[in-house]
Amino acid sequence: MKKILVTGINGQLGYDVVKRLALKNSKNQVYNVKGVDIADFDLTDKKAVSSFVEAFAPDIIIHCSAYTAVDKAESESDMCFAVNEFGTKYIAESAKKLSASMVYISTDYVYNGLGDAAYEVEAPTIPLGVYGKSKLAGELAAKSLVDKLFVIRTSWVFGINGNNFVKTMLRLASDRDTLGVVSDQIGSPTYTPDLADFIAYIITTDRYGTYHFSNEGFCSWYDFAKEIFNKANIKITLNKILTVDYKTVAPRPLNSRLSKKKCYDIGYKQIPRWQDALCSYLKELKR
Repeated sequence: MKKILVTGINGQLGYDVVKRLALKNSKNQVYNVKGVDIADFDLTDKKAVSSFVEAFAPDIIIHCSAYTAVDKAESESDMCFAVNEFGTKYIAESAKKLSASMVYISTDYVYNGLGDAAYEVEAPTIPLGVYGKSKLAGELAAKSLVDKLFVIRTSWVFGINGNNFVKTMLRLASDRDTLGVVSDQIGSPTYTPDLADFIAYIITTDRYGTYHFSNEGFCSWYDFAKEIFNKANIKITLNKILTVDYKTVAPRPLNSRLSKKKCYDIGYKQIPRWQDALCSYLKELKR
C-alpha cells in the first residue's frame, strides 16, 4: 500500500485531495493517506519538516500548503518566500532523500497576464507581484531537487473548505442589492474536487512535468458572479468595474487563461466546464 502525504489539509485543495485519495484509484488501489497542516509542523522550519516527513516516509508527497494572501504578500515578502520557496525546498529535499514523487501546486500568477491567448506550459514565466514570484521560486526549488515531479498550475480556486469568490459573492448578496465586479480579468475557475480528481489520476502515471489545470471555458470575474447569482436564483444588480478603477495592493494578471492541452495529451478524460462545476459546488454548499 502506497503512502501519501498531503500538506495543507485545512485549505480548500488539500481538504479535497485527502477526501478523494481515501477512495480507490483507477487501478483499484487503496492508499495510506496522511493529511497535515501547521499544527503538525512549521513549513518554514527545515528540521521540523525533514523529521516529520522522513518519519512518515511517504511514497508520494502532494504539496498543497502555501502562503496565498496575495495583497498581504507585498508587505510580508519574507514570510511569503519562507513558506512558498523555502518550505517547498524543504519538502523537496525530503522527497529526494526518500526517492518519493512529488506534486507541487502552483498558480496562474507566475505569468504577467498580457495578451488574450491561453498560456501553454512552456510560456515564459514573468510574475508581477511577490506572491507569483514566490510560487515560481517554489517551482524552481522543487525542479532542482526532485526528478519525479509534477507541477500543476491552477487558477481561481473554489472548494467547500475555506473562503473563495463564490462564498464571498453569496455573502455580499445577503445584505446588498448592487455589486461592482471586475470585468476585464479573464481566466478559468477551478473546482477543487475536479483538480483533486486530476491529481489522483496523474500520480498513477510517470508522466512527470508541468501541467495546467482549471475547469474548461473562460470568463471574467463579472461573468462568474453573474452565473453564481443566476444559478443561486438571487436577484441583484451587477455593475462592471475595470481593473484600473479597482485598486489592489498587488497587481492582478488580466489574462489568466490556462491551456489544458497537456492534460488531454496524457489521456486525461474530459475536464468539466466551469458552469457545470459551479452547479456541483452550489449543490455541495446546500448539503
